[in-house]
Amino acid sequence: MLPDFRLYLITDRKMHPEIPLPDAVKMALSGGVRAVQLREKDMSETDLLKSARSLRKVTDRYRGKLFINDRFDIAIATGADGVHLTQSSIPVDAVRQCIKDRLMIGVSTHSLDEAIEAEDGGADFITLGPVFPTPSKMKYGDPVGIDTLKKVCKRVRIPVFAIGGIKAGRIREVMDAGAYGVAMISEIFGSPDIKHRAEEIVKITEGRGSKSPESHDDL
Repeated sequence: MLPDFRLYLITDRKMHPEIPLPDAVKMALSGGVRAVQLREKDMSETDLLKSARSLRKVTDRYRGKLFINDRFDIAIATGADGVHLTQSSIPVDAVRQCIKDRLMIGVSTHSLDEAIEAEDGGADFITLGPVFPTPSKMKYGDPVGIDTLKKVCKRVRIPVFAIGGIKAGRIREVMDAGAYGVAMISEIFGSPDIKHRAEEIVKITEGRGSKSPESHDDL
């Protein structure tokens, strides 16, 4: 089954440290977001488990999906909908063998080879990037660009979510290139009005909006 979301929102509680993470996620969900990945890499295991439980309550209330970064054990323990794996995580085929169909699996990829490997391993969808230059993704090397995005989207059968430097005005460009959707952090969580910004971005990803004049730094 294809994901029932085109916008894949990734958390960063440091964007609005004055707002508790569950409240920030609630604002985004009330704006139409339907999938959230809990990615707080500096949290202790205990705090991550607590946050996952809190976000599960919030996403349930809004009928949204919750994904946990890397930790499929915490995803299972909290009743999350899925796990998101990185290239340094346990290989996707091993995770799929462990969880069977209990969770959706997303995988971060940065090349055609990684995308093919993720699909062959049993991923339900992938993120590909960084598509555009962005400071937080410099460690992954040069941006993959639109051409690579097109090649990956043509080669794999599972949905591809473009990530990295994706601004409101670039959503249609990457979706025209074949992306199923987009993954974002600060374009929404960096906004002074999270709910309103979420509404704007959701409209664009669903083909009902126009380019927004305001944009924030993203992944």
